[in-house]
Amino acid sequence: MRLHRNLVYATIDSLLAIFNDGEYADKAVARALKRDKRWGSADRKFVAETIYEIVRWKRLYAEIADVKEPFTRDNMWRIFGAWAILRGYTIPDWPQLAGTPARKIKGRFDELSKTRKIKESIPDWIDELGVAELGEKTWAQEITAQNQQAKVILRVNTLKTTKEKLRAILMDLDIETEFLKEQPDALVLKERANVFLTDAFKEGLFEVQDANSQLVAPLLDVQPGMRVVDACAGAGGKTLHLASLMENKGQLIAMDLYESKLKQLKLRAKRNGAFNIEYRIIDSTKVIKKLHEKADRVLIDAPCSGLGVLKRNPDAKWKLQPEFVENIRKVQAEVLENYSKMVKPGGKLVYATCSVLPSENQEQVKKFLATETGKNFTFVKDSALLASTSGFDGFYMALMERK
Repeated sequence: MRLHRNLVYATIDSLLAIFNDGEYADKAVARALKRDKRWGSADRKFVAETIYEIVRWKRLYAEIADVKEPFTRDNMWRIFGAWAILRGYTIPDWPQLAGTPARKIKGRFDELSKTRKIKESIPDWIDELGVAELGEKTWAQEITAQNQQAKVILRVNTLKTTKEKLRAILMDLDIETEFLKEQPDALVLKERANVFLTDAFKEGLFEVQDANSQLVAPLLDVQPGMRVVDACAGAGGKTLHLASLMENKGQLIAMDLYESKLKQLKLRAKRNGAFNIEYRIIDSTKVIKKLHEKADRVLIDAPCSGLGVLKRNPDAKWKLQPEFVENIRKVQAEVLENYSKMVKPGGKLVYATCSVLPSENQEQVKKFLATETGKNFTFVKDSALLASTSGFDGFYMALMERK
């Protein structure tokens, strides 16, 4: 396999921006792909996948190359050389890769792969936290699963089409998909493809959403005509799912602290043909108080560590700090306490996270149910989904009912 100079230069530049300047990997990749209009799909695939792969395995490759952060450009070439040797590429006679020690790299890989935190390429503290919360065996399986490339899953927008029709439309574009038994609106791509460039996406026939994430909205048991609140809507993946389950009937209130996220949601909703959504920025406690005991259903898709979605966001493990996890648990408890008050008697509440840590999940629900506010709720059921057992993202969701 041959390496092409302009593709490798784009990759190196992007990695330096991610590791040294703190740029998000998806932004760096998007920028890199605009670098040369002459690139074909194979070129673009090489750049995107190589960036993500080196981000995912940063610690392992840096240890093999014997370099430390912040990385110089020479360091980055050494890391790239280690990646290329281990991926079976022929090393070209470029000055930056001169003297790449193939045998030493393979030997270092074998030696370092005996230590889990280096082999799985994670910070020490995340490894320790995972073991403490999930146990040695489960954590070892989970972090291995979180290092696999995420599958591309579509959620069919039932406001506009059916999964059978969408599957046929994509098949005409040579994009093959499969149905999923557990998720009625999901299609899994057999091979990765840039589905965002298709007319089907631009016309709002689908959204890209992980299979386990697609289980959250249905758990809320919404019906057309209800008043439903998505209290931490963000850019609105689950809001749009709720809109389709409500068949655009009733009132769906999307709330968030950040106006920029709700602006994104408005654009997505327009494309999806979801027109029963109201947008409210949480800029004071009054916004929540106005809805006390007024909602049939409330979804709290709580802010979390994101330790269930490392497959999809491999750079998150390098940005995450222990203090953030400690603080986010307090935020989750406050959000549950305050936002749950919007549920009216007889209504339902779902608390969800994209974390695999019990301290953010089962333990938060247990603590909430023991509070004065929580005593008004009955626990119905929950689901802790691991990447290692499901093959998709790690998620938690709990259903509670207001007495």
